[in-house]
Amino acid sequence: MQSQLCLITGANSGIGRITALELAKKGFDILMLCRNLDKARPVRQEIKAVSQTKRVDLIQCDLASQESVVQAAREVIDRYDHLDVLLNNAGLFIDKQAFSPEGIELTFATNHLGPFLLTNLLLDLLKKGQQSRVVTVSSEAHRWNRGFHLNEMARPRSYSGMNTYGASKLCNILFAKELANRLMNDGITSNSLHPGAVNTNFGVGAVSLQGLAFKLMKPFFISPEKGAQTSIYLASSPEVNKVTGLYFDKCRPKTPNSDAQSDFNAKKLWELSEQLTHLKERTALVKV
Repeated sequence: MQSQLCLITGANSGIGRITALELAKKGFDILMLCRNLDKARPVRQEIKAVSQTKRVDLIQCDLASQESVVQAAREVIDRYDHLDVLLNNAGLFIDKQAFSPEGIELTFATNHLGPFLLTNLLLDLLKKGQQSRVVTVSSEAHRWNRGFHLNEMARPRSYSGMNTYGASKLCNILFAKELANRLMNDGITSNSLHPGAVNTNFGVGAVSLQGLAFKLMKPFFISPEKGAQTSIYLASSPEVNKVTGLYFDKCRPKTPNSDAQSDFNAKKLWELSEQLTHLKERTALVKV
């Protein structure tokens, strides 16, 4: 039997690092997709030291850049013939508005469009895996969002770091939900999760009042070890082999807000994401 392969974005720090370490201990081959290779290489060695299989790979990927995502997907497809778990873990919080290389609001581009594109480009590998799973790290911050303004996601009329982050986390839940529906007949599950309020370097560069309040609360947050537990559970537990389309908190299903439960929102977000990522054209390029 082939060993199980888990691809984790943002595996070099925070809950991504802990998740990679624990899954490596469980016997998974680990594929790290990280933006900064210099920071990722020492972590790769750390994971390799505890790995049962000693197979820990590293590919550069900046989720904010669609060209980078396409290049990373090509490398994954060139190196591997299957994928068992895709863990969309990496995320971004910024308190000053910025834009991706494609001119899309950076938080939305990084937290939603990057994982959306990566997942779709790797679907053929997932279909060749064993009881394959897509796990997407969202957040209870999705409840911060006041009204789902889909037409403003790429170019907001006004900017708030907290609101924009919350909206991107709402997109994570909607994406996981719609993906579950689309893969129902392929034997691939798709779930999202809230890791908890975790004390990591996430959002460390924020300087606004909201960002400073976020930093002041950090000593009261849970450890990355605790924050990674639901990701590890959804990636590896036999209890969720056939569970799909749900949002989890503390390893249990939880009901997200009404916007995140909407099939209409999920379908419209998917259509917009296909357009913004030029999905059909980029899928064709990767398959050539």
